[in-house]
Amino acid sequence: MFASISYIVYKRNTMIIGGRRASFLLFAGDIAAFTVALYLTLWARYAEIPGLEMLITFIVPFAFIFILWILVFYSAGLYSKRIALFPSKLPDALLKAQIANILFSALVFFFVPAFGIEPKTILALYLIISLPIIFLWRLAIYPKVSLCRARERAVLIADGEEADKLFREVNGNLRYEIQFCSRSLENTKASIFVIDKEHMNATLINKLAYEKKQVIKFEDMYEEVFDRIPLSRLENTWFNKNSEFADPMWYVLAKRIIDIVGGIIMGLITIILTPFVALALQIEYPGQVFIVQTRIGERGTRIRTYKFRSMRFGDRSAWKGEDENKVTKVGSFLRKVSLDEFPQFINVLKGEMSLIGPRNDVEILGNRLAEAIPYYMMRYTVRPGITGWAQINQQYEPGNASPQSIRETKTRLAYDFYYLKHRSLGLDIVIALKTMKRMFFRVSSW
Repeated sequence: MFASISYIVYKRNTMIIGGRRASFLLFAGDIAAFTVALYLTLWARYAEIPGLEMLITFIVPFAFIFILWILVFYSAGLYSKRIALFPSKLPDALLKAQIANILFSALVFFFVPAFGIEPKTILALYLIISLPIIFLWRLAIYPKVSLCRARERAVLIADGEEADKLFREVNGNLRYEIQFCSRSLENTKASIFVIDKEHMNATLINKLAYEKKQVIKFEDMYEEVFDRIPLSRLENTWFNKNSEFADPMWYVLAKRIIDIVGGIIMGLITIILTPFVALALQIEYPGQVFIVQTRIGERGTRIRTYKFRSMRFGDRSAWKGEDENKVTKVGSFLRKVSLDEFPQFINVLKGEMSLIGPRNDVEILGNRLAEAIPYYMMRYTVRPGITGWAQINQQYEPGNASPQSIRETKTRLAYDFYYLKHRSLGLDIVIALKTMKRMFFRVSSW
């Protein structure tokens, strides 16, 4: 590995959308696209130009579900800059989001008969009509999807494993064609330079500014591509900028209210399911119904958490060989749909845990990981959660439901620090929606 590695990135000309103004533009445009698609759907369904009375009849109930659709779009990443970086992912993400929207809409109209309409045919037509309209609208925002655009060059100056990962990730994407280039920056036609902090110096920046080149921090590009933090670039000042003191009071209050409401719902589900879970556990392998674990809480405190037993033995002292304590069939189902976590509603209501946050470790394991991984305990500067950003994004080794190695744990930590930096009510909603989607598909595939 050279001290400095440069890659040439041939990128189709585009404008990268980001920031609040861009998000509002996408939001407003999607609402307009939804409305236009509804108008054309009514026109196609009734073979006449919709009048004001017809529009009012449909726009009121559809305005309600438009809000739900926006949340689905948000959870599908259609408002993130990842779509701008990888526009080839837009058609697939859009199709899945719209199918989910149609299913949600059918459920809403079925359970809310007060709307007074039967949208079976309309919803089918709407899916067909809305997809091209929204896709064309997104093409207007992301013109680089077009294959006839001229390319502009960019140079990535970085080294290390994370730089290699970024190189491999973008290589082969429809928007990127990456090749090695010489280490000399003289006479390069590149207009964009992605540089890590180790190679960011005043001489280079002044030179690029004089030549009117665009400079992007490697750390920012890595975050946009992987939705996690490059751990090798972390330092103490990063945590000072992203500490818990940045949370506004309205967010802290709203998060706590959501935790209480969600904890009550989880508690009711747990109470209802406990007799059935207990019976199933005793039939397959008799033993305790619940297990109690000492885990790490916020700021390193010790908390006792509660779960449904998913293995033959809840207490490791009750068995000898590793192969003896296997996951039961009932426990496998509980883990797959995350029902084994539901008894932790007690910890949520007590304020020891949140619905959304970094997953906490059993105390002994957490202490060992803290000794092996720099900055590991910083993930506990926020309240741990039942589900989190890492849980909905990280892909573990086949058969594993959690990190089983230092390498996997470091990847989880990178996702946790991304949440620490970007935590907000909007991100919490995305995590909640994706968690519910994952649970739904796991149940349906059982």
